[in-house]
Amino acid sequence: MKKRFSVLLTFVGLLGVVSWTTLQAQVRFETKLSKTRLGVNERLRVTFEMNEDGDNFAPPSFEGFSVVGGPNQSVSNRWVNGVRSYSKSYSYFLTPQKQGVLTIGAASIEISGEVYTTSPQKVTVTKAVNNPNSPQALANAIADQNLHLVAELSKSDPYLNEAVTIVYKLYFSSAISVSNVNETEQPKYADFWSHMLPIPKLVIKEGTYKGERYNYVTWRKTVLYPQKTGKLVIEPLTLNVSVDVPTNRRDFFGRIVYQKTPKSITAGKRILRVRPLPEIGKPSDFTGAVGDFDFSVQFNKTALKSSESLQATVNVSGRGNLGLFNLPQLEAPSALEVYAPEHDENIKTNLLGMQGSVSDVYTIVPQYQGKYPLPALTFSYFDPVRESYVRHEAPATVVDVYEGPQPQAARPKATPRAFVNPADNYFDFIKLKTAFTPMNRAPFYGSSFFWTAVSLPGLLFLGLVLLRNRQANRPQDVRRERQRRANRLAKKYLGSAKNAMHENNLFYEALDRALHNYLKAKLAVETADIDKEKMAEMLTDKGAEATTINALIALLRKCEQARYAPVAQSQPKDDYNAALKTITLLDKEL
Repeated sequence: MKKRFSVLLTFVGLLGVVSWTTLQAQVRFETKLSKTRLGVNERLRVTFEMNEDGDNFAPPSFEGFSVVGGPNQSVSNRWVNGVRSYSKSYSYFLTPQKQGVLTIGAASIEISGEVYTTSPQKVTVTKAVNNPNSPQALANAIADQNLHLVAELSKSDPYLNEAVTIVYKLYFSSAISVSNVNETEQPKYADFWSHMLPIPKLVIKEGTYKGERYNYVTWRKTVLYPQKTGKLVIEPLTLNVSVDVPTNRRDFFGRIVYQKTPKSITAGKRILRVRPLPEIGKPSDFTGAVGDFDFSVQFNKTALKSSESLQATVNVSGRGNLGLFNLPQLEAPSALEVYAPEHDENIKTNLLGMQGSVSDVYTIVPQYQGKYPLPALTFSYFDPVRESYVRHEAPATVVDVYEGPQPQAARPKATPRAFVNPADNYFDFIKLKTAFTPMNRAPFYGSSFFWTAVSLPGLLFLGLVLLRNRQANRPQDVRRERQRRANRLAKKYLGSAKNAMHENNLFYEALDRALHNYLKAKLAVETADIDKEKMAEMLTDKGAEATTINALIALLRKCEQARYAPVAQSQPKDDYNAALKTITLLDKEL
């Protein structure tokens, strides 16, 4: 009985420890800053947030700052699908007293009998800025803090001709949303063999950037093979992004009002230090292959008649810089006629580099019967993993020609020809004198060609007058022809959107591209450089109706919303018909 009671007490104790540990793991108490970089004349909002109710809150001393507001306490307690969500925060508004790197100290609070503290946070204070704490300045600061473009290299010190992958990722926090992403500067790979991997669809994933959780999309993936040694620079990638930043205002329904601000972000230059291949141990037959390969020489047959032919295939397969080196050349005796090889490549490229095979196929035709040896072939490559050279050898092969003519005996040398002295009349057949006779030609004036050339301009002018009168008498046909031409132009721009109507994301991406391409052609401007208000103003100046312009702007906004913030209800077919009608009306009005 005592033993059972002891076991029960031990189980209850362990259960209490597990519950207490679980509670400890669930408690969150942290410091949130409105920005980590600000001017000396700007304000900073500091929020201490916890997910459990606590007492005896003690703020830090805020050394180097003046407290201009706070503490403002906020409590949120919600139930969603039976799950409780609790949040409590204390907010302060501070102004820096000096420039430099200042520290927001640790705050503490007591939750369920335990004292929790926050981690200190660093803030960089710069010189005074123009228009401090304006809505646009605050929006830019929030965008800078929550939006980052990063270039990730698989290796920074590769060997010459070793594969390197560079992946560009666009990180953005859940506090903002991004749209209208366009490349303004593309990286240049002058000293590399490069291959950009296709990204059929941007997928939002969760990741970590500098220890904080972010959403991100992979914007570009490129495989590089350096063709030079030393310090190589990869030029930066620059993107223009439209960022929706939350403000402190709310609409009539209590929803947060967002402010749109354009941002230009860059991943910065990246530097590779490419190492040369070692000279020690380099084989004499090395032609620049770097990777991990297999080598083989195969014959479709080795015994044949002189009237037949055989094929020899020299093949290299594996992973590495396939196609960037020369294959070994097959050598054969003079009695075997070897044709120029047919080169074949079966290469696929992914994030690990090129993989597949390359081969040369030789056609060999024997001339006489006999046994002819083909010497062994060797192939060498450098393995960057083992950092050493590897050599493969295909064995020698004997070709047996068992039927055909015998090799001819050596022919006697030909006797030299005697030099022939030409006679004196050797070149008499060439005429040295001419006898010109006058040509009888009729005069140009008064000829049929003369009267044709004189009357042709008048006939052409008369034809143009008759054609113009005929067109003036058919205004209705002209209007119908313009209508058909506008419809054809609209269908041309919207063809790709119609083909992608089965999938919302692809459809609205194609529809957005079609509308922008149409406006680019009509307005003769880059639509990415102007906003919708400027676009509407330009269309109005060109004579477009206000209702048509509003319909176009509404379609563009719906495309942006469907691409970057998908909604549950979408009607691609209706939007396609609306876009077709809008483009037709715009073409008539413009």
